[in-house]
Parts: sequence; C-alpha cells; structure tokens
Amino acid sequence: MTTRPARGGQHPTMDQVAEAAGVSRATVSRVINGAPSVDAKIREMVQRAIAETGYVPNVAARSLVTRRSNSVALVISEPDRPDNNSFLNRIFTDPYFGRITAGATGALRPHDVHLVVIPTDSTDHHQVIRYLRQGHVDGVLLISSHEQDTLPRQVHELGIPAVVSARPTSPIAVSYVDVDQRLGARLAAERLLDRGCRRLATISGPLDIPSGLDRLEGFQAHLAGREVPAVEGDFTRAGGETAARRLLAEHPEIDGLFVANDLMAEGALRAVQDLGRRVPDDIAVVGFDDSSAALDCRPLLTTVRQPVEEMAAEMAEVLLAHIAAPGRLPRSVTFQPTLVVRESA
Repeated sequence: MTTRPARGGQHPTMDQVAEAAGVSRATVSRVINGAPSVDAKIREMVQRAIAETGYVPNVAARSLVTRRSNSVALVISEPDRPDNNSFLNRIFTDPYFGRITAGATGALRPHDVHLVVIPTDSTDHHQVIRYLRQGHVDGVLLISSHEQDTLPRQVHELGIPAVVSARPTSPIAVSYVDVDQRLGARLAAERLLDRGCRRLATISGPLDIPSGLDRLEGFQAHLAGREVPAVEGDFTRAGGETAARRLLAEHPEIDGLFVANDLMAEGALRAVQDLGRRVPDDIAVVGFDDSSAALDCRPLLTTVRQPVEEMAAEMAEVLLAHIAAPGRLPRSVTFQPTLVVRESA
C-alpha cells in the first residue's frame, strides 16, 4: 500500500508506518534508530512500510535518541602562509584533497554518514574547536601536515573520536593512517639509478611538513655518499617550475630529478623543456602521488603511487569504529607505495 500525505500537505507519520507494518510505534522507532534487538523479519516489514509510505525520519528527533549527528568533519589544517588565499586555492586545485574527499565519502556513504569539509589554519583553530565541541559531528578526519600544528592535540584533548592522516609529529594517543614515505622516495631513487642517471637532484616538499621531510631524507639516504642538490618546493605547480629553473641554473649537469609531488613535477617538466632539455633523454623525472596531474604531464609522468583513496577510506572505517565503540585503543595503519612507470623516467 502507499500512504499519501494527509490533508494540508502533512508528511507520513511514524504512526502510519506502524499501522502499515502491523507493529507498534515503539518498534518502528527501534528500527529507525538501529536497535539490534529487533527481529530481522520485523525489521524488514518496517523498512518496507517506510518505503511504501514515503516516511522520512526526523533527523533532529532521532539524534536526541541516538546522540549522533550522522556527520563527520574532514578538517584540513594547513600552516600559516603569507598568502592565505593560496591555501584555499590549493584545496580546490590539488588532486590530493579531492582524492581524500572521494575516498572518505565512498566509505561513509553506505553508513548514511555525511562529510563536512572544514579548511583551517591556526587563526581559525578556536572556531573549529568550538564547532566540534557543540556536537555538530560525531568524529573528525584530520588532515594535518605541518609539525607545529597544535590542532591534533587540541582535538585529542576534546575527547571526540578522531583519525589523523599521517603519523603525528608529537606523541599523541590517536589513530592515524599513513604511507611509507621514505620507501616511496627510495623507489624513485632506484628508478633513476636503474635508468643510468648519475647526477641526481630533488625538489622537496615544504620541510615543515613531515611528508616533505621524509621524502627528502628517504631519497638522500638511498644515495648516501653522493652529492644530491635539493631545492625546497611548496607542493604547487608554480613552485615546482620555479625550483626546477633554480636547480638547473645552479647544477646544469643534472640528469635525474625526483620531485616530491606530481603537481610540482608538472611545473618542473615545463621548466626543463623550456630550457631545451629533453625528457627523459637528457633528464629523467619521477614524481610522487600518482594523481591526475601525472596524466596531465607531457611526457606522462613516472611517479610513486600512494593509494590516497584507499587510505582515506581506511581513515573513515577506523573513525566509524571509534564512534561505535568509544574508548577503544588507537590504531595505526601504514600503506605501501608502488612505482608507476610511464614515459618521463
């Protein structure tokens, strides 16, 4: 049967669902709120009646019972930069953030949990903490990239379930998901050496970001005993181009270049080719991420793949487990990078 809205445009009620299913109003409430004690056949009857009547549960009323908002926050915390607009622009242009959002959303959707994206720097931390304290979300996926960031500890002290996107730089009892950054950089070095490159250099990420430092140190460690020119970049396309021009001006003998993310590698390739050098014949280039930027490069970019979508999905699953069972011990998950060979090296 199908129950039409009552006169006056009123929507179907829980009582109408109960009548359609042949159960009590209390049973309907228990099904809606996910009570495990309801018999499977009765649950199916109620769910069928909800579909037939077109009943939509009152989320606000339901949250009073479950004490859940069915939302989690994806907080993207970035270091303070002179040009704060560059951070906001990067959120919408850097493929990394889109991949994080897609991976987390895909894992949360089957649980009917929504994602709220909150970009912030230190000047806005108090607003983020106030928002979290007010109970708007059930947990936090925290993208924290710089070592001086105080937000991971603030969120931890707040007591809200949280998972961080990388190994915390200070000891905090919090779950995190990361990739073996140093191994990824070693894979890049091995690829360049296997190609016969002997005068290697690197464009690192920002060195106040653990992943930037880990990738630099991992690359240098595998080349111990060699002089490895390095220029610090900023994980942007323009920054990669600027750094590559500087490297080649100071070290024109370079024949192998590791760039710490694909966006910078795209800019570096442009600089290398503008300066009349052939890729990979004169200079082989390896990036890091295996993002869509790697496929925008010409030639196509050889890069170290970190499985960002899978990592974000794992973060979401770990967070859901913490929400379902508050007080469970922190968990750490480290993914393994792989090398994706294309035309640039």
